Amino acid sequence: MVHTSLDVVDEKISAMGKALVDQRELYLGLLYPTEDYKVYGYVTNSKVKFVMVVDSSNTALRDNEIRSMFRKLHNSYTDVMCNPFYNPGDRIQSRAFDSMVTSMMIQVLSRAPCCRAGEALWA
Repeated sequence: MVHTSLDVVDEKISAMGKALVDQRELYLGLLYPTEDYKVYGYVTNSKVKFVMVVDSSNTALRDNEIRSMFRKLHNSYTDVMCNPFYNPGDRIQSRAFDSMVTSMMIQVLSRAPCCRAGEALWA
């Protein structure tokens, strides 16, 4: 599913062409909806691709919230890349980055219908 979504990201990037470089909005929106999941995409100026997979039953999560999460992820990723002690290509071992991603996952899970009833959903 994620590989298929990456193909959709490539299609959207090539369809937008130079317009994508000129605009500031890097959010690609819903890429690949299935019965069980919705896959959203985001691409950075340097062509780094972020993909987010969300349970389709989570109807409380709005498009603008997904966009906001991608922006936070992009900002945190940029902070990691700007660290002079980080070697590009190495595994990201930043506590700040890990904590931000974990808090985003908790936010998504807390808004899922199954988790409001007290059930845990961990992937």
